This record gives sequence, C-alpha cells and structure tokens, in this order.
Amino acid sequence: MSAPAPSPLAIVDAEPLPRQEEVLTEAALAFVAELHRRFTPRRDELLARRAERRAEIARTSTLDFLPETAAVRADDSWRVAPAPAALNDRRVEITGPTDRKMTINALNSGAKVWLADFEDASAPTWENVVLGQVNLSDAYTRNIDFTDERTGKSYALRPDGELATVVMRPRGWHLNERHLADADGTPVPGALVDFGLYFFHNAQRLLDLGKGPYFYLPKTESHLEARLWNDVFVFAQDYVGIPQGTVRATVLIETITAAYEMEEILYELRDHAAGLNAGRWDYLFSIVKNFRDGGARFVLPDRNAVTMTAPFMRAYTELLVRTCHKRGAHAIGGMAAFIPSRRDAEVNKVAFEKVRADKDREANDGFDGSWVAHPDLVPIAMESFDKVLGDKPNQKDRLREDVHVEAADLIAIDSLDAKPTYAGLVNAVQVGIRYIEAWLRGLGAVAIFNLMEDAATAEISRSQIWQWINAGVEFENGARATPELARKVAAEELDAIRKETGEEAFAAGHWQQAHDLLLQVSLDEDYADFLTLPAYEQLKG
Repeated sequence: MSAPAPSPLAIVDAEPLPRQEEVLTEAALAFVAELHRRFTPRRDELLARRAERRAEIARTSTLDFLPETAAVRADDSWRVAPAPAALNDRRVEITGPTDRKMTINALNSGAKVWLADFEDASAPTWENVVLGQVNLSDAYTRNIDFTDERTGKSYALRPDGELATVVMRPRGWHLNERHLADADGTPVPGALVDFGLYFFHNAQRLLDLGKGPYFYLPKTESHLEARLWNDVFVFAQDYVGIPQGTVRATVLIETITAAYEMEEILYELRDHAAGLNAGRWDYLFSIVKNFRDGGARFVLPDRNAVTMTAPFMRAYTELLVRTCHKRGAHAIGGMAAFIPSRRDAEVNKVAFEKVRADKDREANDGFDGSWVAHPDLVPIAMESFDKVLGDKPNQKDRLREDVHVEAADLIAIDSLDAKPTYAGLVNAVQVGIRYIEAWLRGLGAVAIFNLMEDAATAEISRSQIWQWINAGVEFENGARATPELARKVAAEELDAIRKETGEEAFAAGHWQQAHDLLLQVSLDEDYADFLTLPAYEQLKG
C-alpha cells in the first residue's frame, strides 16, 4: 500500500458521530486526500467544460454524435471486460438509501442487485454520509441488525447466498462534501469521499466474499468524465493492492449529452465497465436543462405523460440496449417507482399492472434487468424477466441490429402529442415542496402519492415549472404559466399541507423553507444547474 498522503484532510463543522472513527481512519482519509490531490483539478476542468457545452447547445439547439470519436464507434473489435459471476445476472435491481433498515431489507429483498445509494436517494447530511458507510461494512461482516422502535419489529440478514449483490452509487461530480477539506480549505468532491471511503474499507473484504467493489456512476455527461473515473479506479486498485479490473462500474445514461456518447463511455471504462442504465427522470431533467432556450419544440408535457413509449424515449432506450450488447455490456432498464398501498388494494392492482407492462416491455426489448423501488415489486419484475431469460443470466446475445437511431431522434421532443396541463403544474409544485421538505430533514427517498420520489423527480418538477413559465405555456383551462400562477399554486399547497398535518407538525417541519426554495429554483431567471446545490447550503448536519 502506498505511503499516506502528505496533506491530511480536516473534518469541518461536523458533530462527532457514533463509530465515525471506524470510517474516518487516518489511513482512509490519507487515501481520500490522495484521490483529491490527483483528481479534483481534472474534475474542476470537466465541470467548466459542462458549462461550455451547455452554452453551445443554447446557441445551436442541437446535439450530434461526436465526429472526433467516430473511430471508436466504427471499430467493431473492442468489448468491455467480461462480467464477474456476481454481476452476470442482474434481472432485478432494487434501489434505496443506506440507512440500517433499508440495508437489511434491500439485501434480503430477493433482488439480484441492490443499488446502495449515496446519491439521489440520500440527503448528504454528515450522518448519512458516514453512517451509510458503517452500515455497508457491518453488512459485509454480518454485524448488522435493526429493531424498529415504533413497531418493535426486528430485522436481520438472510444467509449470504440469498443476499443481493451491492452496487454502490457515490454522489455526482458536481457536489462537494463541505465537512471534509484539505489544508487550503478546499472541500473534497463528494464523489471521491463516497467512493474513497467505501473502496478503502471494503474492496478486499468484498473480494474475500466472492464479489467485488462495484459502482453505479451518476450524472455523467461525457466520455471524458468516464475517463476520469477510469483513472480513479486504476489508481485506487494499485493503492490498495488488488488486481486491475477488479472494479466494475455501471454508468447511468441520465443526461442527454451522455446519450450521444454511450459507446465512448463504455470504451473509456472498458476494463472496468459492467453496463449502462436508462435513468428516466434525470434524463428528462437534463433535456429541459440543456434545451431550455430551444423554444416550443423542446417543451415537455407533464412528467407522467412522458412514458418510455414516447418516440424520443424509445430511441434512447433501444440505442442503449443495442450499444451495450454490441460491446458485451449489460443494459439495465428504468425505475418502477410505485410504492404499494397498505390500505387500497385497487390502487395496487392498477399500479402492479402498469409495472408489469413496463417490465415486460423492457425484457422484450432486450434489457438484461431493471430497477424497482420497493421489495413488493421484486417478484413482478422478476417474473417479466424470467419469462424472457429463462435459465440464462442475461440476453447480451440479442444484438438488436434492427435498431437504427439518428441523432435527431433523441431530441425529437415534439414527436409527443401530449401537452402540459394545469394538473401537471399542481403536481410539480406538490411533489417539489413535499420532497424538498423531507430532503431538508435528511431524507432522500420519500413516498409521495404512492410513488418513491428522489432528487431526480424534484429536479424534473422544478425544471418543468421553470420551462413552462419561460415558454409562456397556456394550459387547457386557459391559465397561462406565469410566476404569479406558480406562487398562487404553491401558496395553496402550503395551506393544504398545514391543514393535512396540523399546526404543530407543520411548525416542526421545514415547509415554508421548502416552499421558498422550490420557488427560488423554479422562478429565478438564472436557472440553477442542480437544485441540490442551493439546497445543500440549507441542509443542517
């Protein structure tokens, strides 16, 4: 193992946590400090490049496949590294934050994979960042149990052979960790904190268990960002002394720019690549963000009207399957976000049928697996993929050579007949306020109206409000999208929440703060790149 880094990191403005000394060891912090020293300058350059590219899209209102990487796309000879045994069958993956109860339930869920989420399903309080690491380490050493104080119910792990394989998702490149800073006071990128602490403590431990350090990479916007991650992996494996190629990474194709660089992203990570995932809500958010100056043809309708059968979404998912299978990688489908109701069997029946239809479509399109947000959905998704896969671990042999997607197909937003509705505006405000309030309390995954919402759904909500106002959308009831209308709807929602919760619970929450923050990021002339950046400044802990 390499010598400790010369510039140790300081823990800044953070209350001590139980067992933090197990995670924030001198050796682990030295490793994170070295990651920061080597890779943060490149991270900063790539964030600046994002802004330049966004300005170019504002000028041209178009995107295309990159001419400078045409040779990579044309070369049929390269493939990604073969999948390790623990990641060869991914037919159902469950997602969720790394709190203690979720850790046990996700591992026990019957899903093949658990996406252990330090990103969109986790509000980045210091407690969530550090204790999430504790929980994962405890799971691997089987030192984890949980008793719900409210119900008295106890939770414990099933036998090792029945547990899901963990694929951990660190934060995106854009977020810093304010509680860890170098000697100059510069905060360390959250991505390097999450990755570094997890990898340092668990890489060898996971290999001893017959698995490995596997990651989901969020918010990637270009193959150059994938190249940075690859360099991080190469350095990290050498540092702790494990073989090159041990790390496996699945990249979320959840930005519109990354959709034009899928092959290049796999190529950059080819020794460490496990696949690509179709991340629906962030993808729509990215379209709004990048084409917000593009006029009426880029105006999205209500988020629930943009199903995966929309022509431009179908182009994106079919291109993803074809690209992955051409290169020997897994193609993982999108999220079933429904949360079953314990009280309304009819709601469940309708929703389960929608989930089943969605997963049937993905399995029949060639996907190798898909996401669910709740353990009750695991059997439904499993059945859809079992019907198609049978005993096979995946269907990477389905090359989908029938798929031909042109550059324009991916941004043909106006191929969708649906239009924004007044009910859609109300829903965006409702979800936005309710999600942000929970996030400010430290909760990143929240059940709202029987759907599991995370930061991505809040992003599309506030982005649609912004887009509809700036496009001057007129709704079916004759009302025009204006700042005044948004404020009126938000005030009505705040009043409804007050009545729903009661004065005492309302006062104890962050409702006014959430209302104000939603309006800030929905109405400001300068569109905030990420809602979580101003929200993080208001997050306590």
